[in-house]
Amino acid sequence: MTARGSTFERGQSGNAAGRPKGARNRVTLAMEALLDGEAEALTRKAIEMALDGDGPAMRLCMDRLCPPRKDRILSFDIPRIETADDAAKATGAMLQAVADGEITPGEAAEFGKLVMAHVEAIKATDFEKRLAVIEEGRNNVA
Repeated sequence: MTARGSTFERGQSGNAAGRPKGARNRVTLAMEALLDGEAEALTRKAIEMALDGDGPAMRLCMDRLCPPRKDRILSFDIPRIETADDAAKATGAMLQAVADGEITPGEAAEFGKLVMAHVEAIKATDFEKRLAVIEEGRNNVA
């Protein structure tokens, strides 16, 4: 026995393997079994209640029919990004859109990630082109 009075050494579990992945709680399984046969009737009842003007039932039905969008389409003007230097103008336009209330700071941050990924792609393409020119020059000298 250890100093703490348990049969296991410090840092060792009595169930080292733990709960298996995907194992479900017994109560959840029992509730699913009870509701399984009644799903259609419950759905019909919720729809009836919603049609009768029951607010929470309406909300439940609408949440299932058209869940809230996680993203929205952004519409603001930014200059075309063809070079890495153009990114500064684009981020300036994003900052102005945030200041004007057209987009949220979170949306600007997400959009900024897209701009940076595009800039990295431009840099990689430019690097490949420059490397090809250098290699071609070396081959012509040799």
